[in-house]
Amino acid sequence: MILHTSIQGKGEPIVFLHTGLQTGLTDFEYQRAFFQRHYQVISPDLRGHGHSVVSNFSNFFDESANDLFETLEHVGIDSAHIVGGSIGALVAIIFAKKHPKKVKSLTISGVMPLKPDNWEELHLKDIEQQSHLLQKEEVADYFNQIHRGDWREALLITQDSTWYPFHEIKDIHALKMPILCIVGEGKRDEIEGACYYQEINSNMHIAVVPFAAHLVQDEQPEIYTKMLDSFLMKYGDANIKMGEES
Repeated sequence: MILHTSIQGKGEPIVFLHTGLQTGLTDFEYQRAFFQRHYQVISPDLRGHGHSVVSNFSNFFDESANDLFETLEHVGIDSAHIVGGSIGALVAIIFAKKHPKKVKSLTISGVMPLKPDNWEELHLKDIEQQSHLLQKEEVADYFNQIHRGDWREALLITQDSTWYPFHEIKDIHALKMPILCIVGEGKRDEIEGACYYQEINSNMHIAVVPFAAHLVQDEQPEIYTKMLDSFLMKYGDANIKMGEES
């Protein structure tokens, strides 16, 4: 499907893939405002989120990667820098494996390529936290406002303990593009995963951010943005010194 997409700015294309239950316009807000001064910033709503309404959530990650390919083809983007957080990062990795020629560079955060020994326990805790959060009326009202479809259906894909695509994101040794993995110091499983990635792929760079956990781009937006900026300056087509303009 062609994803509902916002495009801002001009220059080298950079795609931001949002976290679960967010949208292209509610996530990576600080980063989008920063990079749209010198880049073409592309912000799609993943399937089942925002205005990208679907009723079928089977094979979510594989179909989401297909959606992104169709969307970039539709808007005439031959290749782009791909940036994703959490669920968006999972989609980004699978997309890069399926369509490497479409990816100039890959930036990911909030991923666990290695299945933790206590995964079942962690999964149950996540479900409990989600249930507690959604009991709050203001939270449900917020999601009702930003999503056109049934956002609760999108949430259901995480209820099964087998939902996380460990087997698909673990093997990235064949990826040839530059990769940046940004992790918060508060997520040990994600730090271990980043170190594992670096062991199997020499194109991998790692950045550990203090005072942050899973959602690094929100918890430390300035540090995250500076790291991404430096990465894109090194591997982008244009050597643009960003951040100097007010």
